[in-house]
Amino acid sequence: MEVDRADGRTRNQLRPLACTRCTLNRAHGSATWSQGETKVLAAVFGPKAGTKKNENPEKACIEVIWKPKTGQIGKPEKEYEMILKRTLQSICLLTVNPNTTTSIIVQVVNDDGALLPCAINAACAALVDAGIPLKHLAVAICCCLADGGYVILDPCKLEEQRTKAFAYLVFPNLLASVHRKGSLQVEVEPVEHGIITSVTRGVMPVEDYLRCLERGRAVSAKLSEFLRRSMQLQAPSDSPTAG
Repeated sequence: MEVDRADGRTRNQLRPLACTRCTLNRAHGSATWSQGETKVLAAVFGPKAGTKKNENPEKACIEVIWKPKTGQIGKPEKEYEMILKRTLQSICLLTVNPNTTTSIIVQVVNDDGALLPCAINAACAALVDAGIPLKHLAVAICCCLADGGYVILDPCKLEEQRTKAFAYLVFPNLLASVHRKGSLQVEVEPVEHGIITSVTRGVMPVEDYLRCLERGRAVSAKLSEFLRRSMQLQAPSDSPTAG
């Protein structure tokens, strides 16, 4: 049985996707990513010489700075920074530019649900635009567990608030590796359990989490294809969209 959602989508249907690269002239790389009314702008600066305090100088350092739409950064935003940093560290080739720091600025343009996955997707696109060496691309999705026990994908803000639990999941985009601006190569490097990052909120039994994982992995193929198309030497005036 399909579930009626406020915007008319089915439980497995994503909101319309949009991605634009090269949006900022002064950044080394930038991208905007939209999922429905949720929109995030990511900008990459670097790599610059030197690493931050307590970072390993034999590897590249990744710095994430989260900027909310309004107001000051709080505890949730600090947590987002930490999750983003760990996720991006896991996909970047940190040994290519040792003793350097790459900064990723994440600016929230609008939040209508699934904000962190949208930010991860934007940051990944911006890293590619900047030519930062990556092991592989990554795509993120939010899976919600509704009161009825069913799973819905890519919730809007209202759906996110009404569900009893949800999971942010980040999957590798197949085995695509990016080594220079606009160039996709293949590098065989297995990702444990086929997932890069998993963050849950609320009470979610193991069997429900596994269902979220299954649904998220299935839809990640669509996200991966959209991201890969968006990365193919996109002209500044082009803006791939998907419904």
